[in-house]
Amino acid sequence: MKYIRLGDLLVKSGTITQAQLEEALALQSGSGKRLGTVLQEQGFITEGQLIDTLMDQLGVEFIDLNGYSIAPELAQVVPKSIAKKYLVVPVRVTRTDIQVAMADPLNFVAIEEVRAVTRRRVVPLIATAAAVERAVQNLYSNQGAMQAIEDMRRDLMGSQFAPAATIAAPGVAVDEEEADAAPAIRLVNSIIDRACTEGASDIHMEPGEDSMVIRMRIDGALRPVITVPQELQGPVISRMKIMARMDIAQKQLPQDGRSNVTVRQETLDLRISTLPTIHGEKVVARLLRKTPALSSLEGIGLAGNNLTSFCRLVDHTAEGMILMVGPTGSGKTSTLSAIIQRLRRDEVNLVSLEDPVEYNIDGVCQVQISDKTGLTFANVLRSVLRQDPDIIAVGEIRDGETADIAMRAAMTGHLVFSTVHTNNAVSSIDRLLDIGVEPYLIAGAVKGIVSQRLVRRVCPSCRRAYAPNPEEIRAMGLEEGAPVTFYRGEGCSECFGTGYRGRTGVFEVLTVTPDIRRAIYARSLDRLEAAIRETNFSPIADDCRRLVLEGVTSAEEVHRVLGDIQA
Repeated sequence: MKYIRLGDLLVKSGTITQAQLEEALALQSGSGKRLGTVLQEQGFITEGQLIDTLMDQLGVEFIDLNGYSIAPELAQVVPKSIAKKYLVVPVRVTRTDIQVAMADPLNFVAIEEVRAVTRRRVVPLIATAAAVERAVQNLYSNQGAMQAIEDMRRDLMGSQFAPAATIAAPGVAVDEEEADAAPAIRLVNSIIDRACTEGASDIHMEPGEDSMVIRMRIDGALRPVITVPQELQGPVISRMKIMARMDIAQKQLPQDGRSNVTVRQETLDLRISTLPTIHGEKVVARLLRKTPALSSLEGIGLAGNNLTSFCRLVDHTAEGMILMVGPTGSGKTSTLSAIIQRLRRDEVNLVSLEDPVEYNIDGVCQVQISDKTGLTFANVLRSVLRQDPDIIAVGEIRDGETADIAMRAAMTGHLVFSTVHTNNAVSSIDRLLDIGVEPYLIAGAVKGIVSQRLVRRVCPSCRRAYAPNPEEIRAMGLEEGAPVTFYRGEGCSECFGTGYRGRTGVFEVLTVTPDIRRAIYARSLDRLEAAIRETNFSPIADDCRRLVLEGVTSAEEVHRVLGDIQA
């Protein structure tokens, strides 16, 4: 293949204009970015248009790496350093040729590097950048994990395996290429590195009768990643326990701990817990980023009337309590963090009580709750009230004592935010009554209740419109025969075959009115529901329908999260 400039190809094919090319070249100068990246950033082309142009003009074959099985031994053919540097991944190899998937098949420096190390003719294939990046990570991460497993087996058979207590230190920099590290360390490092690349929120290490399965929660769903032989699960679990400062000799009782790790310049906090099972200890590690990924109300998914009501509630409430409610994993912590980011100011004393502290926020006094040391929500809240607070964020109301103190604080000039694990606004009132909070406190303190869930977004790269059948229309609470269009993802390399990429929140925002307050005081569920109907309250089902009709999520996803929703 002779040297051809990408810009000339795109202009020749009519994909971009000469003026757009010249503007992109000016922006590219000195940036260190490739031209294709600059063109996409400026919105002149999409990645799909770039791929189509290269296929048409150069005759380069496109390869969909989604679901494509790359032989593990190919990791030995192209060094990992070259694969990561140039974003290339080997997919097929013969005695004379090697086919490599590339995001940029015009990167002749990369092609020459691969040719030099493999001593084979290089046949470039084109793939999306995200697919190549993931394939590189999977291929070489699996290689590192498999090599670590083999080393562990060899050490174990030779009785040379280092005692678990000597293989780790709490607080580590994850570097899966650290050749001198013990095999258990390298295996755990490769698992954590893989979790970060996949955007996983949790790592599950689950022992079974014959092996230990490693699964990761990605976009709310668990996916199997790797299997560790049963005889090697002990060293891996010991490594995790030492990272979290746990007692490695105690295997009959659950334990909890934390560890700080650094993965590719990103600092993470691992919240690690163990649970004894009949096949050994199960370990779950939650990955907490040090800075919030979503720090704005729009970023967490609030829009339209919900956003207006939410902003009015947060910005114009000087005292009282605002509750975020929803089941575990519904995004309440992200919402609370977005509120804190919005309200923090130099003239305000904002104190946050959290278990655990998931996001570090400058300018906010954050307190780590620890039941073991007596730093319970209730005890700390009493102390905070002597610290001249303006705004208090209580991570969770778990008992009547905490709720009682928080309610009284909200009625004496403080603005209090907190979360409750219930399904919706009405059930949160029931929950507070059940744990012993007096109705007059709830009625007097609570100014608003925000209920939420998380739904997966349809992948924009493979999103397709379709006409729903009558059953789907009824399940979404829409009028039968309505001329509506739904959307679903077909599965592609961008979303790794799932049809979904990322998540967003769905909400309902209830502002407590005098009628609602009187119904709460009377402990009457019927009066409460009637009072809510008299307001402009929009239930969470309305937000779900909006996202389905806009193509943000699918009807199947809404059904998975909420079941059938009514009109």
